[in-house]
Amino acid sequence: MAKLSPATRDKLKTVSTATLCTALFKRGLRNQFIQDVRPLNPDSGPMVGEAFTLRYIPAREDLNPLSVFQDRSHPQRKAVEECPEGAVFVIDSRKNPRAASAGSILVTRLMKRGVAGVVTDGGFRDSPEIARMPFPAYHNRPAAPTNLTLHQALDINVPIGCGDVAVWPGDVVVGDAEGVVVVPADLADEIAAEGVEMTAFEDFVTEEVAKGRSILGLYPPTDESARADFAAWRQVSRR
Repeated sequence: MAKLSPATRDKLKTVSTATLCTALFKRGLRNQFIQDVRPLNPDSGPMVGEAFTLRYIPAREDLNPLSVFQDRSHPQRKAVEECPEGAVFVIDSRKNPRAASAGSILVTRLMKRGVAGVVTDGGFRDSPEIARMPFPAYHNRPAAPTNLTLHQALDINVPIGCGDVAVWPGDVVVGDAEGVVVVPADLADEIAAEGVEMTAFEDFVTEEVAKGRSILGLYPPTDESARADFAAWRQVSRR
């Protein structure tokens, strides 16, 4: 599996999740946008990194008491300490936000270890504190109860489902103020390159529409004049 290059990471930071979804749709991938997750701090900046995963199953009370945290190899604690620098920690909480996937202490630890961000299809406790961090964190909604109430951490860095999207370890996870999209690792370079091109064109179109220009023939650029105007815009803007 190809590793995420610094150049591709930098490109993806400039491309919206909406644009990436369109580029993926062109390749037949229709279900890559994680459903029902939102950024706690929309101003935390773009999130890009390779997926490192944690899978929860429904808690069984006799196997999931509070004392399990005394075990230094507990999967949740172990995953937080093993998630690589620059990766995105993705948690499968079975779309169940009634108990927390993690809280501010674990999220702070991820941030201090250089992780690129964290995503759960469940909820975070201590969400007001997490929302104040300069760190991308996405969840469904706040959840004060401990994860042990409903979730039992089981597997680390295995394929999971998060918000109805299949996530394989090493997939490239991109987040912005709108949400999170998962890019298959083997497509990351070409999707990033196409996304940069699409973004340049959409910025040109936005400027033209703001001036009062009709979208007909412009978006998509079916008129030759639109293509010529875009080429001229690129020269001036150096895009």
